[in-house]
Amino acid sequence: MTAYFHSVQLDEEKCRGCTNCIKRCPTEAIRVRQGKARIDNARCVDCGQCIRACPSRAKSVHTDSRSVLMDYKYTVALPAPTFFAQFYSDLSVGKMMAAVKLFGFTHVRGLFQAASLVSVAIAKHLAVTEGPFPRISTSCPAVVRLIQVRFPFLTEHLVPIEAPMEVAAYLARADVQRETGCLDEEIGVFFVSPCPAKVTAVHQPVGVGKSLLNGAFSMGDVYSDAFRLLSAVTEEEPVVGSARGLAWARSGGEGEAVAIDDYLAVDGIDHVIAVLEEVELGRLTNIRYIEGQACVGGCVGGVLVVENPFVARARLARLSQRLPKEDAPSAELPAEVLELKQSLGPRPFLQLDNDVDIALQKLGQLEEIVAKLPMLDCGSCGAPHCRALAEDIVRGNATLTDCDFMLRARVTDLAQELLALTRQLPQTMSQSRKSGEEEL
Repeated sequence: MTAYFHSVQLDEEKCRGCTNCIKRCPTEAIRVRQGKARIDNARCVDCGQCIRACPSRAKSVHTDSRSVLMDYKYTVALPAPTFFAQFYSDLSVGKMMAAVKLFGFTHVRGLFQAASLVSVAIAKHLAVTEGPFPRISTSCPAVVRLIQVRFPFLTEHLVPIEAPMEVAAYLARADVQRETGCLDEEIGVFFVSPCPAKVTAVHQPVGVGKSLLNGAFSMGDVYSDAFRLLSAVTEEEPVVGSARGLAWARSGGEGEAVAIDDYLAVDGIDHVIAVLEEVELGRLTNIRYIEGQACVGGCVGGVLVVENPFVARARLARLSQRLPKEDAPSAELPAEVLELKQSLGPRPFLQLDNDVDIALQKLGQLEEIVAKLPMLDCGSCGAPHCRALAEDIVRGNATLTDCDFMLRARVTDLAQELLALTRQLPQTMSQSRKSGEEEL
């Protein structure tokens, strides 16, 4: 079985088994058993919805410790574009980058240039590809994993282009090596992430490839220190890139940067699912490109950001006015840098059995169980809905009486059986029978 890394972690001591998380998980990856939540690693896409839903703060994001910086001679910070929308509006991007550098990095680079290069690569791909359409962005790892888990037949729609953070890592490594003459293994490149999905993508990319990044930090943690260190900044960092790259921080920015008309931007995991269902039914073939982002508003709405996403979006608009509209001419990157190195096939997890005949039998059992259940989808059984409980029962992970309604019906049946047996007692025990009936 494949071992999956997940940045979303559960603290069982804090979990109260409230079932809020099971109702919000888009891939039905969570169950509540013995009063505690359980996460199915094969289904989890690290979207962070359970973190938002948990009133006990039992879910959190595991990111790298600052001590990991000591493992490298040179360290590079790559703040996601939305990082610059966390600060008040009159700060320059160069000053914000300088404050990040004081966090403990030897270098800091933005993702603006990389995002622009990826935009060009996507535009070229759309110009020559024969489909299938619509093509779907791979920039949001939560959406990519969602497709692998819940919409496996749509994996062939994913564009084979690397995400900007991987391209930025390549550019940063080349830049530092050119500047210092050091070996590649002496460089540590770290992403400042707005969400758990991108933390996971650093440690375990969406396919089988290896990331050029060495770790990821929480945007909230880096922001806290950078904000405190702003007063210590004496010299701003140079900014390479344009407003075109900065736009990737919000929903719709990627499509605008790719510069096509027939594209669709959708944000929020529930809205993304609704659109993917339309694609699966073949209703959106007139759309050439879909930019889907799991968080509301795009990366500005990530779990690890500190600013309100609507405020952040307004700040991005103001910051864009201070950056060049177009990128300065630069050498083209080798095709292998921009091409996706991972295999983006479906993620196998729903097999009822390795033997096809047995799997079909279990599928029949599943349907029989579903017919018995009340189909109220209340979640009191610890599964998100009745069909999920039926699947758990077939897999041997639950029983029919985990359903409160079925348990109540079973108790009623047992009581009726006991009452009937009591009435059949010999007449010499009539007094005991009467007492028994009164108790029942």
